Amino acid sequence: MLIMGSPSFSPSLSLSPSLSPHSCTFPSPNPNLFLRSYSSFTPLTLRSNQTRYRFKKLPSSNAPNFLVAASAKAEPLKVIISGAPASGKGTQCELITQKYGLVHIAAGDLLRAEVAAASENGKLAKEYMEKGELVPNKIVVMMVKERLLQPDSQQRGWLLDGYPRSSSQAAALEDYGIRPDVFILLDVSEDILVERVVGRRLDPLTGKIYHLKYSPPENDEIASRLTQRCGYAHIIKMWLLCSLYIKISQSRHVNGNEAKEHVFAQIDAALTHVGEQRKVNSGSVAA
Repeated sequence: MLIMGSPSFSPSLSLSPSLSPHSCTFPSPNPNLFLRSYSSFTPLTLRSNQTRYRFKKLPSSNAPNFLVAASAKAEPLKVIISGAPASGKGTQCELITQKYGLVHIAAGDLLRAEVAAASENGKLAKEYMEKGELVPNKIVVMMVKERLLQPDSQQRGWLLDGYPRSSSQAAALEDYGIRPDVFILLDVSEDILVERVVGRRLDPLTGKIYHLKYSPPENDEIASRLTQRCGYAHIIKMWLLCSLYIKISQSRHVNGNEAKEHVFAQIDAALTHVGEQRKVNSGSVAA
């Protein structure tokens, strides 16, 4: 109900009669009731610096009881997904971003984009790459940090793919205050990883990954230029990295041996659970 001459109310302000069994009968409308009760509002200042209002219980025994709830909008999800090469991160990232609308950030793609754009970080990274040396963590983590702070990542949430890959990289993110809401680790048995790796091929022109059995190239032209990626023989376990994130976020081990639909069902359930918990924790303010 609007009051003539009174300040406008927040659109998120909701009024609902109390469900108490003693307040089912309402008195006849009294135009002075709300004029008196407006002075009983108390401001409630939220972190967004918006002022909202809640009711104090009116002293009149005949006045209906009202509940005013102000719900804070939950922050967008922040997710890190990790796993060994051929564990299925790329496929699951596509499914996650399709459903949740998160900004997908892969450190390798980000590094190449920064170098191509000749940004300050890109120029520094290029110097090391031209020498055949690994780009230092401090440069890569700075790229990741700046990307995570861009407006789309802040508004939609983000999915960090395959980074960090070491405890030192994870510590660097922690030093910058970058913490995921959930850390997803794809667990895939070694024999399945080897099977996936053997058939894996890279298109050097587009950077797309194919598998001769599970995801073959679309045509002979693409097939003719595919190369087999090396460096998978070691297939590093990521238990140290995972143990670090257990301390600072909700860690989820996902069975990556199953079909992609079943793997995503596990991830979806984990993200849904985290989202529901965040809503409960942000809660609603009631008088």
